[in-house]
Amino acid sequence: MEQFRRDFITFAIANRVLQFGRFTLKSGRVSPYFFNSGLFNDGASVSALGRFYRQAIEHAGLRFDMLFGPAYKGIPLVTALAIAYSGEGGRALPYCFNRKEEKDHGEGGILAGAPLQGAVLIVDDVVTAGTSARFSVDLIARHGARPAALVIALDRQECGPDGIDAVADIQQRYGMPVCPIITLDNLIEFLQANPQHPEYAMQLPALLEHRRHASR
Repeated sequence: MEQFRRDFITFAIANRVLQFGRFTLKSGRVSPYFFNSGLFNDGASVSALGRFYRQAIEHAGLRFDMLFGPAYKGIPLVTALAIAYSGEGGRALPYCFNRKEEKDHGEGGILAGAPLQGAVLIVDDVVTAGTSARFSVDLIARHGARPAALVIALDRQECGPDGIDAVADIQQRYGMPVCPIITLDNLIEFLQANPQHPEYAMQLPALLEHRRHASR
């Protein structure tokens, strides 16, 4: 596993963004872990998060012209990533995000920020059912731009309750890559490589069982 992925897992655990226990997800599925990117909630952690996204993007070799962040969680993520590119290499990437409700005064419309054009990289946190990704792809296409790829913090590597793998469905339906900073397999590998930390090692049986029953 690449060093930036190991560093990201340590970073997420330290910020309690990645937690272990018993959690009921929106899908109704019970999970032994939970990822809440909203807990990256100060300047230092958001700045570091943007750099991790950039490392994953550059490792995957993605090519794009601008960034898009779906409301609401995608807004700070896309902003952090744009700042990371500006600060490390000086690439001034344009970005935009959508409003939940279309604005009928001032600049109007459903979008804020730079105009959607060219190849657009979508920035989100976790794909569950794929609803946000499909909305983003459709919105980008309606504005005459091209969805280039989707970058996320975590790929849970799960099928939904309907048996559909949301990540694979996005890749196949739209012909674009989905690039995670980490996957569930990365997390399991990290825990297996740190047996000296009992607080990590004790999570392995539940994660492995979850992977067997919920994975694609």
